[in-house]
Formats: sequence, C-alpha cells, structure tokens
Amino acid sequence: MSEANRPSFAETALAQAGKSAEEVRRLGAVDRADEQVEALFQPQYQTVNSPVHRAVWEGQVPMALFDPPPLEPAPCDAVLERCYEVLQRARAAQRLWNEQGKVSQRLLDELAEAGYWGLLISPDYGGSGVPFAKFTRFLTRMATLDATVAGLASVHGCIGAVDPLMTFGTVEQKQRFLPRLARGEVLSGFALTEPNAGSDLTALRTVARPVPGGFEITGEKLFITNAIPGRLVALVALLEGRPAVFVVELPSQEDEHFRMVRYGLYALAHNYNNGLRFERFFVPQENLLQPPGGDGLMVAYHGLNRGRLALCALAAGSMRVMLASLIPWVHFRRTYGKPIGARELVRFRLAKLAGYVAAADALTAWGSWLLDLGYRGELEGIVAKIFGSEAMKESAIEILMKTHGGRAFLHGHLFGDNVHDFLAPCIYEGEGQMLALAFFKSLAKEHGRRYFEPIGRRLNETGMTTFRLWNPLHVWRLRRELWAYGRWWLAHRLRPHVVSYVPRLHPRLRPHAQWAEAMFPRYAEEISAMLRKYQLRLADRQVKMMELSLRIQDTVTVLVTALWADRQNDEAWILAADVLCRELRRRWSGRRISDDDVRTARQLAELILDRRFPALAGVEEAPILMPYPEPAEVS
Repeated sequence: MSEANRPSFAETALAQAGKSAEEVRRLGAVDRADEQVEALFQPQYQTVNSPVHRAVWEGQVPMALFDPPPLEPAPCDAVLERCYEVLQRARAAQRLWNEQGKVSQRLLDELAEAGYWGLLISPDYGGSGVPFAKFTRFLTRMATLDATVAGLASVHGCIGAVDPLMTFGTVEQKQRFLPRLARGEVLSGFALTEPNAGSDLTALRTVARPVPGGFEITGEKLFITNAIPGRLVALVALLEGRPAVFVVELPSQEDEHFRMVRYGLYALAHNYNNGLRFERFFVPQENLLQPPGGDGLMVAYHGLNRGRLALCALAAGSMRVMLASLIPWVHFRRTYGKPIGARELVRFRLAKLAGYVAAADALTAWGSWLLDLGYRGELEGIVAKIFGSEAMKESAIEILMKTHGGRAFLHGHLFGDNVHDFLAPCIYEGEGQMLALAFFKSLAKEHGRRYFEPIGRRLNETGMTTFRLWNPLHVWRLRRELWAYGRWWLAHRLRPHVVSYVPRLHPRLRPHAQWAEAMFPRYAEEISAMLRKYQLRLADRQVKMMELSLRIQDTVTVLVTALWADRQNDEAWILAADVLCRELRRRWSGRRISDDDVRTARQLAELILDRRFPALAGVEEAPILMPYPEPAEVS
C-alpha cells in the first residue's frame, strides 16, 4: 500500500477497536487532514520534533526551545504604535460603537489607514509582514483598550481569509485579494461552523456543485464573525464529497441566492456575528483554493494554531484590565473598619490573577516565537489556548466577580458587561477538554503507530481481541512486536536523566524548572502504560486521557513561565511566576497551601496595590460604581 493510501493512525486504531465504519471514516478524515497539515512543515519543525514532544519522549528537555529571546525593535513597530494610538483616541472620545452597538465604520476606516488590517500580510501584497511574536504582544496591548477591536485583528488575519490566502493561495489569488484585505477595503472571516458541524467537522452539509465557470454553493453557516453583506469569507463546502475552501465575496445586498441568518448572541455583542444561508450561490472557478496534497479541512486547521495563540494574547490583555479594576475597589471597599485590600484572602486573589497574566504572557511569547521559527505549533498552541481561556474564566468568576461583589452585576461594570466574552474563549478555537484529547493524541500518535499499531494488527490477524502478558500463547504469537516494544521500554528505563536547566535561573524559579524537567520523562511512561493497559479500548477512555493531558500541559506552563519570568529581571514578574508555578504544582501533587505560599502572594499583592507590577503599565483603572459616602459624611 502506498503512503498516500495508508490508513491514518486513528483509522487503524478505531477499526481494530471494532468501531463502526462511519465513525472510522469520519475520525479518519480529521486525522488525515491533520497529517496533511503536518506535511506542509519541514521535518525538523513537525510535531514529533516540537519542544513538548521532545521533552516527553527524548528523556532530555530541549531547554533552549522553551525560552524565547526578547523581541528586538523593528520598522513595523511604527505601524503597531499608530494602530494603538487610533484605538486610544477613539476610546477616549467614546466613539468605538455605532448606533447598533457594533464597532463603528469610522473606527474601522481609521484602523485601515493606520495599517491594522495588513499586519500579517506580506509587504509584497501591501501589508506590514509583522512577525507573529510581535503581533500577539501587540494584541495584548490593544486588548487593554478594547478586547473586541483587538480580537478583530485575529479574526481577520489568523482565522479569517488572510491566512488561507497567504498559505494556500495562488499568485493570482494573492494579487487579487490580499491588497484589498491589507488596505481594509474588505474585512474577512472564516465560514466553517454549521448547524450540525461544530467540533465534528466531518458533518458538513454545505455543498458546492460544479457549473460552467465555477460552482454553485448551497447550505447554511452559523456563528460567523465579520459576516455581513459586502465582506469576504473563506468558506468550507463539500465538493464532490470532499471538503474544499472557496474565497466568497458576499454581495452587498441579500437576494434569493444569499440570505443573512440573524440571532441574538450574548458573546461578541459589539461584533457582527451572523449565519449565512446560500441557495445556488455562484462562486467563480478562480476562487477555489487548492492546497497541495490536501483538502479544505487542511486549510481550516492550518490557521487554528495562530488563532489559539492570539486567543491567549487577548486573554492576557483582558486579565490586565480585570486586575487594574480591582485596585481602586479594594482600596475603597471597607469591612469591619479596614479596606478589603488589607485582607489576606483578597491579596491572595490579586496575586493569583497576576500569576495568570504572567503565564499567559509567557505562553504567548513562546508559542508565537516557535511559529516564527517555522514550527507547526500544534501542541504549543493548544497549551496556550486552554490555559488562556481557563485562566480568564477563573479570573472573571472566582476573582473579579467575587471581589467586586454585588456591583459586578451592575450595567456598566466590567464583569456584568463582558462576562460572556470572558467565558466564550473556552469554546472558541476548540472546546478546551476536546482540545486536551487532541493534545494527548498528538503526543501518543508516533509512539502508538511505531509500537502498538503492529500489535493491534497482529491481534486482528490472529483473531485475538486482547493481549494478556501472562498468557504464553499470546506472548509467542506477538513475539516480534513485543520484542520491538520491549527494547524501547528497557531503553527508556535505563536512559540517564540529564539535567540541563539554566544554572543562573533566579532562586525562586529554579526549583520549578527542575521539577518540570524531572516530570517530563515520567509522562512518556504514563502514556505508554495507558496504551498497554487499555489497548484497543483507549479511544473510549477520554477522561483518563484528558487528565494526563492537562497534567502535561500544566508542566509545560510551569517551565515556560519560570524561564520567561527570569528573563524579565523584575521582582514582580518573578513573584507572579512563582505564585503561578506553586499553584499548578499543588493542583496535581495534592499539597496544601503553605505559609510560604501565602507570604509570596502577600509580597506580590503589595507590589500590585502600589501599581509596581509592570503588567499594569498603561492600563486604566475602572471607576467605582455606586460609591457610598464615608461614614463621617452621613448626616
């Protein structure tokens, strides 16, 4: 069988586990799309050579690949500064929104003139070609002014039509569309989700029928940001039974071939988010994207890692705003004669939120740097997305809401007005727990293909449904396959552990880096043990896979945050990273909060309350809603 026709690892494992042909076909299509995206990257930048994969399976952590260097000044910085100033002026003048409460056209035009929509487009096509590491740091800064407007840059440039065209477009397609997208003449989105196709992208029902000169598209898309008449979307539809991506220019008016599907949506209230209904809608032949060696799912997956890192960057900005809003409030609000900012519990909350900011910054800087180097960034993007979204959810509910109390539900309050936007990222770019399963699959895939797929194939050939090590007949029948696995197992057990942490790491941070480095080799054995134990039933052990996946991700976060904070050479950042690493390590060890944990949090909280935490630079404090008079003023 040729390599092109070889079943994917997921197809083989599911078929051997007795899954239905339909389930094998659907999940196999997703796995093949993943492998097609993988093939776009040079071997040294593919997932098996990513920092996380190597840390788990090689027995030695490639420490240099977890430690991004600081960003250097570049000519594109001027464009970023102009865009920031445009949003800053619009916010100060209170003209962000139009009469419908959506981002105003005037602001969109001003941002276009500043170069906002061409940040990720090559200068060859009228853009700025901003490195992704600079772009994500810029998103964080923009989100401290307004997360909605900041998010539009990601919708347009990461998961909209820009990335598909930059990556898969022909020269003619790039010349035709990218200059317009760079100038902001037209904004873009990505039309993938359907009424029956969310996480299951194989359930697409929108179809494209070939006709003279092009295609007629029929079907419905839902939850499409930036989807209004006159804009442009990259749309996924079935073409002759396979997903394909078309660059669709939406008409300026609805007609019998194109209709908007409008609905109420709590999240993204200031963005246009609509459904699109097509009935024999014509798209010219030259608007079909034809990725080499793949189909439309390959195009859809490619931009997701950028979108996931952008999400973490936006969360870092939003959490800064939350932290800044707490400072005046905890100074003002008094209980039993003292401001609540003096209370240990409140200070612990402030420190915890600062730790989340530090980790989100660290993961964003790290993952974006890897993408700029040429890595695919699949594992790294998932870590950043899950952490950023979960940290923002935790910060909003457990810290922001509970500390502000009843005022959090007032109109005009940061929490009350934005709670859905704070929670929605847990779903966007892939629901967190489903992504944790994808993370596990990506880590286990090569090991499973090399050692366990042959065992499963041999089990099928011999009619055995499972393998028992204590059964001599089983061992004899699988002797060749077991010998190959046994050599790996023995080599892994005998491999010496090489310590390679940065020797000059700050004393507060060094123990965390050492802990993470010691943990990674253990995960290889845990993954392999799960494959041994559950064998063909592993696909149904989602809870076990998710739990191990999250432990590995937290270990990655500890290491990346410790290394990043050390480079900042600032007391507050070091304390924030220390607080974060302590929390994540407690989560899985079961260790209780110690007095030293509390002292560290208290030290950090004092810096925060004095606004000596660098993350607060330039972030405005929120006004106190419904302030009450001091007791002395009551008549």
